[in-house]
Amino acid sequence: MCTTCGCGAAPAHLDGHPLPDAPEAPRRLHLEQALLAENDRLAAANRARLEAAGILAVNLLSSPGSGKTTLLERTLLALRGERPLAVIEGDQHSDLDRDRIRATGVPAVQVNTGAGCHLDAHHLAHALERLDPAPGTLLFIENVGNLVCPAAFDLGEARRVVLLSVTEGEDKPLKYPAAFAGADLLLFTKTDLLPHLDFDPGRALDYARRLRPGLPALSLSARCGDGLDAWLDWLRRTHEDHGPRP
Repeated sequence: MCTTCGCGAAPAHLDGHPLPDAPEAPRRLHLEQALLAENDRLAAANRARLEAAGILAVNLLSSPGSGKTTLLERTLLALRGERPLAVIEGDQHSDLDRDRIRATGVPAVQVNTGAGCHLDAHHLAHALERLDPAPGTLLFIENVGNLVCPAAFDLGEARRVVLLSVTEGEDKPLKYPAAFAGADLLLFTKTDLLPHLDFDPGRALDYARRLRPGLPALSLSARCGDGLDAWLDWLRRTHEDHGPRP
């Protein structure tokens, strides 16, 4: 969790208000432990609720600008009418991504975290109340663009997918190990730009697998559609293995 910006201690509605002075280190450590323990309790409750309804929740993590929302748009248009779909959008401010998702015809709710730089289990619980997804839904959670804090907070999701754009450095797994160590799938995005870059996907994958041996990986371009079928097949298999749908 972030120990400098206060995101773990400040609820979203405190945005714009001054935070108290940082406490002494031992007190800060105890506070972090308590916050994470409470988050884990809520995440377990979210997971039980989702599993009871046969809902597969997929948490998407990445740096800003990796193409999460564009990929979601293409994904939803491809799967719409095939199975129930829903999206929870996480950002510090604005409803822009929610509106883009709703334009596909798929229900979506927006969670604005204010000063916070991640979604947590409390956010997910309230978003589920507002969204009320149907049993058997394939639920996407687009987390706040950030490879640090979101990795520390279990939401109750069934799968965690990390996107790594080829416009980023190959060393991102080594710089942000928690995000890649906790991933169930690594997606290399914007691969249509590879001819113009020095990015080596093989090296980046090697770094990621040092943290998560055997980590599955796919490469795609949401812009031109290359590799999209493999991503859709992974989603279908994972959804079907997760439980029955209505």
